[in-house]
This record gives sequence, structure tokens and C-alpha cells, in this order.
Amino acid sequence: MDIPTITLIAFSLAMDAFAVSIANGITITHKRNRSALTIALFFGAFQMFMPIIGWLAGLGLEEFIMGVDHWIALILLSLIGSKMIYDSTKKEAKKIENRLKIITLLTLSVATSIDALAVGLSFAFLQTYIATPIIMIGIVTFTLSLMGFFFGNTARNLFGNKIKIIGGLILIGIGIRILIEHLV
Repeated sequence: MDIPTITLIAFSLAMDAFAVSIANGITITHKRNRSALTIALFFGAFQMFMPIIGWLAGLGLEEFIMGVDHWIALILLSLIGSKMIYDSTKKEAKKIENRLKIITLLTLSVATSIDALAVGLSFAFLQTYIATPIIMIGIVTFTLSLMGFFFGNTARNLFGNKIKIIGGLILIGIGIRILIEHLV
């Protein structure tokens, strides 16, 4: 597989992580630089390792994984997006500083990298050498996630707490898009 193709795959896989990073940048106010780096590392690592798992699984699990991945992503992203929308309706007087929670980070990392698992399966079918694609996928996802977090943080500063509604809708929209792509 050539480098331009690998680069396009890396960018397309990173788009969900980028959008979710924007949503996180909107909501996370505690230790922003550390949170941005942590999110970018988790998203980059999960996007790197999921293709390896898919590649190793090969043909044996293809039908099972492809049959449920879109539903898992929809449920996880919708739950987190709904919570963001709910939190945006709370009064400012009761505002609690939002922190990065490990369970949320792990959930988002899995939800945004399930499609990378399927890409790993396709690498196995195409007998593609896996090292170059996973490194490229990890680097691109890390970079876009970091940029997305700070973009979201800037948007929150400009538009206030109501921007969380947009962030929640983005997450739900990503889940719906993933479902539609797999059903059509």
C-alpha cells in the first residue's frame, strides 16, 4: 500500500477522534494542557492498536465485528453526548469544574477507534504490511486530537456553556453517521 493511500486512511480514521476532541475541549476546564495531551495520546494509541487487533483477527471474526461495531459506537457516543447536553442545562451557580475521567476517556477511545479495527481486518485481507499504516494512523490521530481539543476550548471561551449542546450533538451525530454508513 502506498503512502498517499495510507495517509488518506489515517486522516479518515482520525476524523471521529478529531470531532470528539473538539467536544472534550468544550467541556473540560481542569488541567487543559494535560487533558489535551492525555486525550491525544489515548486516541492516537487506540487508533494505532485497533488495526493490529483487526489484522490479527483476520477472517475469523470479520462477520461478528462488522455486525455490531456500528451499534456499539452509536450507543457509547449517544450516551456521552446526551450527558453533555444535560450538563449544559445546569445552572452556572452549580457549575462543577469538568475533569477528564478515565472511564469516559476509555469509552470514547473505543467508540472512535472501532472503525480502525475493521481497517485492520482489511489490511489482513490485502496482505498489507501493518507497521507503516499503524504508525501513520497513530501520528495523524494524535495530532488532530490535540488540535481539536484546543479548538473546542477556544469555542467554549467564545460561546460559553451553551457550546456543550453543540459538542453533545456532534457526538450523537457521529454515532448516527457511523450507524447509517454501516446500514446503507
